[in-house]
This record gives sequence, structure tokens and C-alpha cells, in this order.
Amino acid sequence: MERPESLSALSPDVLRLLIRQEDPRISTTSGLANGYQQANVVILPSHLANDFQAFCHSNPGPLPLLYRSQAGETACPPLARDFDIRTDISQYCVYENGRLVRTVSSLQGCSQTWSDMVCFYLGCSFGFEGQLKKAGVPVRNVEQGRNVSMYRTSVPCVSVGVFSCPLVVTMRPVSADLLNAALQITHLNPLAHGAPIHIGHPAFLGIQELSKPDYGDQVELQPGDVPVFWACGVTAIEAILSKASLAFSHSPGCMFMTDIPDSSSSITSPTTPADPDPELTPSCFLLSHDPLFYSLASHRAVEKIRQLERIIGEDPGQRGIRALFVQDELLHSCLALSHSSSVAITTGFPTHYMHSPPDETDGPPGAIAIATMLLALGKQVTLITDRRALEMNQDIMEEAVKTGVLKSAIPLVVFEKNKSDSALHFLCHQGDRSKPRFDHLLAIERTGRAADGNYYNMRGINIKHLVDPIDDLFIAATDIPGIITTGIGDGGNELGMGKVKDKVKSFMPKGSLVACDIAADYAITAGVSNWGGYAVACALYLLHTCPSHQRYLKKGLGAEPVTSPAQLQDWAANLPSVDKEESILSTLVRFGIRSGKTGHLAMEVDGLTFHPTHSDIITRLLEATQGPTH
Repeated sequence: MERPESLSALSPDVLRLLIRQEDPRISTTSGLANGYQQANVVILPSHLANDFQAFCHSNPGPLPLLYRSQAGETACPPLARDFDIRTDISQYCVYENGRLVRTVSSLQGCSQTWSDMVCFYLGCSFGFEGQLKKAGVPVRNVEQGRNVSMYRTSVPCVSVGVFSCPLVVTMRPVSADLLNAALQITHLNPLAHGAPIHIGHPAFLGIQELSKPDYGDQVELQPGDVPVFWACGVTAIEAILSKASLAFSHSPGCMFMTDIPDSSSSITSPTTPADPDPELTPSCFLLSHDPLFYSLASHRAVEKIRQLERIIGEDPGQRGIRALFVQDELLHSCLALSHSSSVAITTGFPTHYMHSPPDETDGPPGAIAIATMLLALGKQVTLITDRRALEMNQDIMEEAVKTGVLKSAIPLVVFEKNKSDSALHFLCHQGDRSKPRFDHLLAIERTGRAADGNYYNMRGINIKHLVDPIDDLFIAATDIPGIITTGIGDGGNELGMGKVKDKVKSFMPKGSLVACDIAADYAITAGVSNWGGYAVACALYLLHTCPSHQRYLKKGLGAEPVTSPAQLQDWAANLPSVDKEESILSTLVRFGIRSGKTGHLAMEVDGLTFHPTHSDIITRLLEATQGPTH
């Protein structure tokens, strides 16, 4: 049910006058004053005002501060003319000793205490609904004649002084094909909470049932809709509960309608861009169907990651790997890794079955590069290896720590299949699919199981006797919601490359025999698998230095800028480098590990010498990530 045209076409000052006259047609202000900002309002005793202002600045997503009044002030000249905060909101909440005691249509009866009260005006997502409608994005709550749905999440805001509370969000259903339109419109309006802080399954925010909002009304999703969540100013109401003997607020959905256009950046705000940069405009990407989950990144970050993908897709060994290429697998995998908390990485390809050790120099350097960056970003990392190679890999890890490639050894584990559900118990606590130990499995240059159950090198030799069944973990992960998988390979016989097995069979030598049959969610193709590992590390750095992605990760919480110079320096120090990769390759050679293609015990990978081929790729990846260093 749409708003009556007689109301929806009125200007904010006329609507405020009607509210002052207690016009019964106005309850929620959603769908009214299109083209203008609306505001949440919180009114507190003056002794709490400084802490609350700091709380707002520390949580700019839900609490974009438009104006703080003087004690006792009833007007707000920067936001509206001819305005009285005591009468011009359709419904107010009154809190005493931390409890909501009543709702009222006017605060004029509170004159005895008003001289000590400070008003905070905070941006509201109703301020972007008009722009959404203008762009052809249906606003379902307005269509359905309902207040927007608001939910208390399990995400804690940044605490300041006496103020701490969970983040509150609004949810608007958006058709999947209009997500980018909604994202790009709201990104440009940080005064109205800006871009979404989550797109997808509500459980990621600790919301159990969309049908039971904590505030507002249930808004129904239409076929093809995706739940999209924005930070919400009702967070302020959660914050003031139990903090003051007396406080007031707007009633959720009954906002203060300002005279400020919704495209205005004239109000001073720490998150308001003076001149929006199109390259910083975010786009969203579907990462998982079960559970439904999207992430986002800016145009600039996306293009840089695509540049990384082009670099690693070069084929100096002329193996024909371009035929296996799928665009944006690097981007999607790294977006998923960026959201992960615990990652398991596996590598090891015993192609030299006649030698001891049989392993090759491709894989471990890339795995270590990925692990190093993930650890720098605060993720938990576990390396899974074959039992036959456990002791050797532990020694290699210790050597990497001694030479400074690693700050500390990465935990190494083995997987053994003792019974039919061994993989499930390895991946999940007590075999419970709802309690996975890892949220991402990544294989890089890891022997992959072929359709006949064997494992082949590119010469078609069966090396199954040297391989533990780590593939079973990737198979089991397909039935565990919340675990995403990635495979990195350069020939198609690597674990995870089953995603492109038809191409492997069609275009790669002996492809019909050697093609890995086990698919990962994302299959990153590289000229040399190590390069894929280096690119993952660089892409993770780019995402974590992308303001749009960082804001999405942090749910709009935390003071700006989101990344400190010291943190940036640490992340940069954990990028792959020519010196570090040369050092780890030297260590592998000392342990008797050989080049994959030639079998040479030398400073080469897949028959390509470290200098100039691999060192040049590393240099170019770093330049694409950080810019030229000379």
C-alpha cells in the first residue's frame, strides 16, 4: 500500500506542521519527504553528552551525527527552519531508569528538565529511500505500507565511556539484479548510513528470524529478493537504555524530517566524501548460495585484483593453461578468504616418484605466502600435509622461521581416513555440521584425485601410493554450510581444478586421464601455482586497504580511518617479496625438493629459473598492488 499522494508529495516543513497538529494520517515517516534526509533523535542529560558524541564518532555507520544541540536548545538551525524538537516528531519514547515507560506525541510537558537536555540528530536510512525509488529499486516496506524492519544483532558496537550496545540494523528486500544499484546509491549517502553492512543470510548478524523484527514491522520478501541490511540509528536507543535516569528518543520509524536534500554533503560529517571518487564506488559479489552471502569491494580494488589475475595467467612454459582460465576466480576466492576466520591450506605434489623426497618446488612457497598474509590479517591458519611429508615440512617450517620468512611456525596436521565420517569429524567439532573448525579450505598445487580414483602427474604416472586422501575434505565440505573451497593449479590435475575438468580434458595433454575430478568453489588458474599463491596474498592486501570492503567487514563500526599506518606497514611487510621467495625456494632445494617439470635440484620451479622469470612475476605483482617502488 503506497502513501496517499497528498502526503508523499508534501515538503518536510509542511509535514512537520501537520505532525505538530497531530494529523492522524502520519505515523511512520517511511515514504514521506522523498528527496530529503530524515533523522533519528536521542535526547540525553548534559553530563552524558560528551561520551555519547564520542560513541557516535566511534560507530559512524549506525550513528552518523548530523547535529548536537546546546543544552536546552529546541531548534536545530543547520537541519530545519521553523522547527521545535518537542512537537515536530509524530511519536516519542520516554525512558526512566533505563526502561521505556511510555510513548507520547509531544515533549512539551517536560519543560522542568529540558534546560539540561542535549539533543542528538543522527542520519536515517529513510533519507535514501527516495533515491532508491527514483533509480527503479522498489522499496518493499513503502510498497507494503509498513514501517521498515529493524533487528538487534549480535555485533557489538565500539564501546565509549558508559555507552555500549549491540548494532541495530534495518532490512530491506532488494531484487538480486538491483543489488548494485541499491549499493551504489546508498554508498553516496553516508549521512543516511551509507552502503549496506551485510547482504545475505541474517544468521551472519545473529538474527534468527526475519519474521520477528525487534522494532518496526515485518516486511515480506518477494521472489528473487535478497535481504539487505543497513546500519540503523535505533542503535542509539539501545545505547541509552540503562544509562540515564531520564532520556527521550523518537519512536522507531517516526523520524524527524529535515530540510536537507538527500544528495547534500553540506553537513559536516567524518564519513561524508567532499568529492566522491567513482573508483571508490563499491560493487557486490555473490560468494555463497548456502548460506546466502555477498561481499563488496570498490571498483579500484576490483580492477587491481583483475590485473593480478592477468599477470599470473601468463604462460611462459607454454602449457596451454589459458584455456582453463575463469575470470574473477581470484577476486571471489579472496573476498571469501577476507571474511574467513579459520583457513586450512594444503599443498604437496609428489610428481618425482623415483626420488626421495618426491615433492616439487611448486606449491609450498605459494602456500606459505598465503598463510603469512592471512596470519597478518588475524586469521587462524592450519596446514594439512601428507603423513609421509610431515617431518620434512616441520623442518622446512622451522628453517623458514630462522631465515625470517615466517614469524612463527604454522600448525601442521595430517588427515587420515579411518572410517566413513573421518572427513566430517576432521572439519567439524564432534562431527556437527553446524560447528565447522574452518570456514575456508584452500589447495595450492595439491595432487588431485582423478575420475578413476587415482592421482596422476602430468606425464600420466599414477602416484596414488604417495598421496593421503585430503580430497575427501573438499568433498565433505560441499555438504557443510559455511565452508568455502579454493583450488589453485597450473595444469588441471590439482585438487579443486575439477571445476574446469571439461576444459582440462579438452585442452590439456593427457587431460582425459589426469584431470582432477574434485571441484572447488573457486578454481584459480596460474602459469605456475606459486604465482597464484602470491596473487592471493596481494589481493588480500588490496581488499584490506579498500575502504568500502573494510567498512563492510567492520559493519560500519570503528572510527575513521579504519586502518592505522602501523597496521598498513605490517600488512605490507607480510606481502611476498623477491628476497623472501628466493629464500624459501633455497630452503626447499636444500631439503632435496626438485623442480616439477625438469626434476632439477636447482633454483627453479616448473623448469623456469627463479631469476629472471619468477622474480619478475613477483615484482610485477607487487607493483600492481602497491605501485612502482622506483
